[in-house]
Amino acid sequence: MAKKYVYFFGDGKAEGSGDMKNLLGGKGAGLAEMTNLGVPVPPGFTITTEACVEYQKLGDYPEGMWEESLKALEKLEKSINKKFGGKENPLLVSVRSGARVSMPGMMDTVLNLGLNDETVEGLASVSGSKRFAYDSYRRFIQMFSDVVLGIEHNRFEEVIKQVKKARNVEIDTQLDENDMFELVEKFKKLVSEELGRSFPQDVFEQLKLSVNAVFDSWNNQRAKTYRRLNKIPDEWGTAVNVVAMVFGNMGNDCGTGVAFTRNPSTGEKEFFGEFLINAQGEDVVAGIRTPEPISQLKGEMPEVFAQLEEVYRKLENHYKDMQDIEFTVEKNQLYMLQTRNGKRTAKAAVKIAYDMYEEGLIDKKTAVMRVAPAQVDQLLHPMIDPEEKYKAVAKGLPASPGAAVGKVVFTADDAEKMASKGEKVILVRNETSPEDIGGMDAAEGILTATGGMTSHAAVVARGMGKCCVAGCGALKIDEKSKKIVVDNETVRENDIITINGTTGEVILEKVKLIEPELSGEFAKILEWADEFRELGVRTNADTPKDSATARKFGAEGIGLCRTEHMFFEGNRIDAVREMILADDEEGRKKALYKIKPYQKEDFIGIFKAMEGLPVTIRLLDPPLHEFIPHTDEDIEKVAKYAGVPADKLKAKAEELKEFNPMLGHRGCRLGITYPEIYEMQVYAIIEAACEVKKEGVDVLPEIMIPLVGHSKELEVLRNITEKVADEVISSYNVGLKYLVGTMIELPRAALTADEIAEYADFFSFGTNDLTQTTFGLSRDDSGRFLPAYIDKKIYREDPFISIDQSGVGELVKIGVEKGRSRKKELKTGICGEHGGDPDSIYFCQKVGLNYVSCSPFRVPVARLAAAHAVLSE
Repeated sequence: MAKKYVYFFGDGKAEGSGDMKNLLGGKGAGLAEMTNLGVPVPPGFTITTEACVEYQKLGDYPEGMWEESLKALEKLEKSINKKFGGKENPLLVSVRSGARVSMPGMMDTVLNLGLNDETVEGLASVSGSKRFAYDSYRRFIQMFSDVVLGIEHNRFEEVIKQVKKARNVEIDTQLDENDMFELVEKFKKLVSEELGRSFPQDVFEQLKLSVNAVFDSWNNQRAKTYRRLNKIPDEWGTAVNVVAMVFGNMGNDCGTGVAFTRNPSTGEKEFFGEFLINAQGEDVVAGIRTPEPISQLKGEMPEVFAQLEEVYRKLENHYKDMQDIEFTVEKNQLYMLQTRNGKRTAKAAVKIAYDMYEEGLIDKKTAVMRVAPAQVDQLLHPMIDPEEKYKAVAKGLPASPGAAVGKVVFTADDAEKMASKGEKVILVRNETSPEDIGGMDAAEGILTATGGMTSHAAVVARGMGKCCVAGCGALKIDEKSKKIVVDNETVRENDIITINGTTGEVILEKVKLIEPELSGEFAKILEWADEFRELGVRTNADTPKDSATARKFGAEGIGLCRTEHMFFEGNRIDAVREMILADDEEGRKKALYKIKPYQKEDFIGIFKAMEGLPVTIRLLDPPLHEFIPHTDEDIEKVAKYAGVPADKLKAKAEELKEFNPMLGHRGCRLGITYPEIYEMQVYAIIEAACEVKKEGVDVLPEIMIPLVGHSKELEVLRNITEKVADEVISSYNVGLKYLVGTMIELPRAALTADEIAEYADFFSFGTNDLTQTTFGLSRDDSGRFLPAYIDKKIYREDPFISIDQSGVGELVKIGVEKGRSRKKELKTGICGEHGGDPDSIYFCQKVGLNYVSCSPFRVPVARLAAAHAVLSE
């Protein structure tokens, strides 16, 4: 049997239904469902998404599609007793796109199709209005020429402006029938001059060209970008809806509007939308005329408004979700042109889901699934007031959500100094380093010219809950001269800018921000999510403050505490540098003795903030060269503190320099060569744990050895860790339990996980580094070329943002299976930045991890995504 490509709807019944979105697209499925519900819908037919997919492959229609379309057109003619191309009572149609999911404004539409120099006279005769007929014709020429023939919309707008100026009128509705006739003639002349051929008069050619244009618009640049941003597969295609035209521009008993069954910004239960009298649909959205609030339709057309209220309630109750509807009124007769689940802000999504559960419309599972995890970030950070109008001069990567306003500073020291005086600052760097941590903490937001979504700036900013725009290559930052050149403008120190970490935008002025609100409804939905999820959710936190923030957001422990971040606080860095400069073990131990009290103090604060919950602490990971000063000024300062010649310090810095430090002397390799470093850290951790335990605080320390690639490394370092830990516990005479595990971040570790598991109580997959070592990519440098890889579809998306399931993910899966083959109850988690990415969380659920760990402000995202991962199975 031949495949069916065309589905008709009309006369109160449809061949399709609302559950056929994959085939009919969202718009087509909605039209079919409304028809079956008895809602007034103009008749028409839908050409399926499968036809689009075949068209893209073949470069032509699939066999039988056009013939089916012509049969459906005949059925449409009979349904409303009009003739397509008829001179007396012409049938006009709209041709509109409709993908499986809403992609507003991304693809193309043509209205009033079927008009030519003959049918326009028939329309004038049957409608009794020559002005209306020629208004419809000029609209059709303009839209068809833009969408199908490729002549810019603005060219026609200029002609309209000239005619209005000549007639001394301000809006289109003030032009009379003669003016409309003149516009049609001028538009046709413009097409002829532009293309060297006349505007097509054959209505069947018009239809075929418009269907082609809608199919082709699936691959226009804006649609491709929208799909990439919203993770919509390229293979889906769009349906085409051919629907009999109804006219909102025939007079003052006509109109058109767009509305939502609830407020899409706030979620309030109110009919929300706009309408225009004597207008067609594009007038509402094009901004040519100012629409009226939907509530005023009650005064203008009370009977129509009453019918519209009845219809919108019926649709919302049927779909059990907020609907986005489009309607037209022709001669006081209401027609519904579209219904779809409406797009909404995160705030509205939460309120609507909660309210609909309370109203008994949906169950608890559905309410949880209605709030998209990726949206939740909006609720946790200050953001730009949606009412604000602004111009962005550049766009980088949206590395950490929220928005920030402040004075530009170029050094961490300046950020700290100005912030201490109450100034709000934005730290601008080519890229941040660990030494910038104080300035990053003091700043309202961070802006970098290089680096990716998991660069130092991005990772630390997310951990702090700071807004960050990274990798903004359009910025030419001169840190020495303290200026930025962007878009032919120069920004200097102390100039005020705004950055939007949710979109990646950079704005050269102060823009109004609004503070986040964690509503009671949101807290409740997260509680419901916790009822369904199976994955634990921990946080990546390095300070008591971050730990408390994460716990407030529902974290169930710490999955990654990076001890190196503690080394940069206050004067600690000087002691660290003294340790690095020491000539022997005794000198190193002397310097380390100065650092230990600071580390211990931090751990005490973290253990108290996380009372009763596990705390995974990673021993020192970065290469030592990161702690060495590099400028002459800093070298002189450290040399003076350490009491050594500056030349010696310069020589040491040169000695520590590595060609590829990421693969060099770091992680467990430091612990193997300088065991006293790890010994000091274990002393600090276990002493802190014993002291808070004696105070009655329940503490669960988990010591993590980083960058293990061979089981022998872990065996040696576990022995050192246990020796120190058991000695301390014995001296305090407390019953303290602790775990020793490792971070799996090298392919070899995953492949030999059964051997490593002999010496590990837990595995934590460090997927940032595992991605780097698996792909051979530097996360800080790959931002220069990864976008090209994604554009060329070599990678579906950035592997540093969402876990590469077939490569990196396969190593995680192997690591889990091999580890548990040796230790059945081995605890496994993930602590890379992927731990806050919803798609990666779904993967973690699938491979059987025990928990995910992410930055504090992403904990609610992870809680919700973990529930979605279970419910979507």
